[in-house]
Parts: sequence; structure tokens; C-alpha cells
Amino acid sequence: MEEYNQGEETVFNADEATISIKECIEGIIGGTDYNQSKVNQWTASIVELCLTHLVKQGKPFKYIVNCSIMQKRGTGLHTAHSCYWDTTTDGSCTVKWENRTMNCVINVFAVAVTL
Repeated sequence: MEEYNQGEETVFNADEATISIKECIEGIIGGTDYNQSKVNQWTASIVELCLTHLVKQGKPFKYIVNCSIMQKRGTGLHTAHSCYWDTTTDGSCTVKWENRTMNCVINVFAVAVTL
């Protein structure tokens, strides 16, 4: 496990995470069209890259990253999540990204690790 700066404030920064997540998505599927045979590879690559970027921030959190990619066909996608945690330190963010052929939704949950 990464070493953490114990003097650092332990609050999840959703804005910082959102910027990083959008960069990850763009780097993997930014210029591509939906391709069903590549969706499993894309989702695995996106969650691994997002997780790597979040951990490199060196903050004391356990992360859960979920990725959904859906072809645009005029259908809806509705999701929800609920968490029972310490709202003063833990947090989550949802990032929606889209191009002309697909939608991508990333959910990140960050749970503070108390040392």
C-alpha cells in the first residue's frame, strides 16, 4: 500500500478526481466509435487507469471504480447509488462522458483509511 502523508487533510476532492477521470477516458476511447467487441477491454482499461491515477495522488483512501459504456441508440440509462459512511472524509463522484456513438459513466467511491 502507498505511504500517506499523515499531516495531509483526509477529504475526498471530487473536482480533482473528475479532471483525472476525464483524462483517463479521453486517453482510452476519446477518438473512437462504439465497438461491441472492444467494450470489455475499454472498461477494464479505464477502471485500471483511473485507479492508478487516484492512488498516485497519495491520499489515504480505498477506492472503488465502476465503468459503464453504452452505445447511443436513443435509450435511457438510469443509475443510483447509496452509501453509509463518514461524510466528513469519504466521498464519491460520477463522471459522464460521451461522443457521437457512445456514453461512458464512471462512478468513483473513496473511503478514508484511518491510520
